[in-house]
Amino acid sequence: MYIQELALNNFRNYGEVNIQLDKGINIFKGDNAQGKTNVLEAIYLCATARSHRTSQEKEVIKWNEEAAHITLDVQKRTFNDKIDFHITQKGKAVAINKLPVAKLGELFGTLTVVMFSPEDLQLIKKSPKERRRFIDIELCQFNKLYYYALKQYYKVLKQRNNALKQYQQNPNPDMLDIWDMQYIEYAKEVIQRRSEFIQEINEVAKKIHANISGGKEDLEVVYEPNVLEANIEEKVARYRQKDIMTQSSSVGPHRDDLKFLINGMDVKVYGSQGQQRTVVLSMKLAELRLMQENLGEAPILLLDDVLSELDDSRQKYLFSYTENIQTLITCTGVEQSVWNSQKVGKLYNVVKGNIY
Repeated sequence: MYIQELALNNFRNYGEVNIQLDKGINIFKGDNAQGKTNVLEAIYLCATARSHRTSQEKEVIKWNEEAAHITLDVQKRTFNDKIDFHITQKGKAVAINKLPVAKLGELFGTLTVVMFSPEDLQLIKKSPKERRRFIDIELCQFNKLYYYALKQYYKVLKQRNNALKQYQQNPNPDMLDIWDMQYIEYAKEVIQRRSEFIQEINEVAKKIHANISGGKEDLEVVYEPNVLEANIEEKVARYRQKDIMTQSSSVGPHRDDLKFLINGMDVKVYGSQGQQRTVVLSMKLAELRLMQENLGEAPILLLDDVLSELDDSRQKYLFSYTENIQTLITCTGVEQSVWNSQKVGKLYNVVKGNIY
C-alpha cells in the first residue's frame, strides 16, 4: 500500500497544493511552523477520520475559509482507492471512490497508517486515556467489529450516565437494568478484543525490544482491565449504588490501562528515559508488523520530527523496518541516518505553506 498523490485545499496553512509521493522514503524538510506536520495530519485524518492534534476538526480549516478538502489516491496490491475528505465548520464528510460514506467507521481499512511523533515518546508517562487511545486507533484500523463494539459501548455509556444523573429525581431501576444489559454486552466484547490485541502486540514487541537492547532487557506489555470479562455483571451490580451517588459509571473498559515492564519492573516508575523511548519504539514497530500480518500489506509509516529524539542506534533500528514501506518523514534537517539507511525517494522543502 502506498499513497500516489495527495492534494490539500485550504487545509491548515495550505491554500492549494498537490504532491506526487514516492513509494519509498519521502522527506519534508523545513523550519518549525512551516506546515510539515500538516501534511502528515491530513493523511492521518484520511486513515482514521480524526486528527492526532485536535478533537475539533474544524481547526484544520485555513483561517478565513469556509471549508478544507483533502484528496488522496491510495495504490493497493490489486486496486486503487480515492479518498475525498471534506471538513466544514459544521462537521466532516467522506467519500471513497466518489461514493459518500454514511458512517465514518466504513473509512477504516481503506488507508492504514502507523504514526510516530515526539508526543508518542511520552506514551508511558501520559494518562491512561492516551494509552487507551493508542489501543483503539490501532485496533479500529484493522478490525471493524472492534470499531462497532467500541462505538456502541461509548454510546450506551453516555446513555447510562444520563440515566444515573436523572435517577435521584426520577428513580427507575428498570431503565437502569435495560442500559446495564447493553452496557455489559458491549463492554465484554471491547475487553475481549483488547485483551487479544495486547497479547499479540506483547509477543511481537518483546522480540523487537530484546533485539534493540542486545538481549539485556525483557519487555512485557500488560493489559490492565478495569474489570474482567468474567465478573463484569457482578461488579456493575455491586457498584450501582455508588454510580447513582456519583452519577457516573465506575466500572468498565473506559477505565482500562496498560503497564510496561522491563525485567519485571514498571518502566513508568523505574525506567530511564532511554528505556522508555526504546519501549515506545518497540511498540510502534510491533504495530507496523501486526498491521502487515493482519491486512496482508504494509501500512504507511508517518514519522513526525521523531528522528532528532532518537539516538543513532535507535534510528538505525527504525530504518531497518522501512524497506518496502512507504515512509513520510518531517524534519528540520535531514539526519545522516536517513541517507545511510537506503535510497531516499523524494526530498521536499516546506516554506510557509508551500512545498517545493
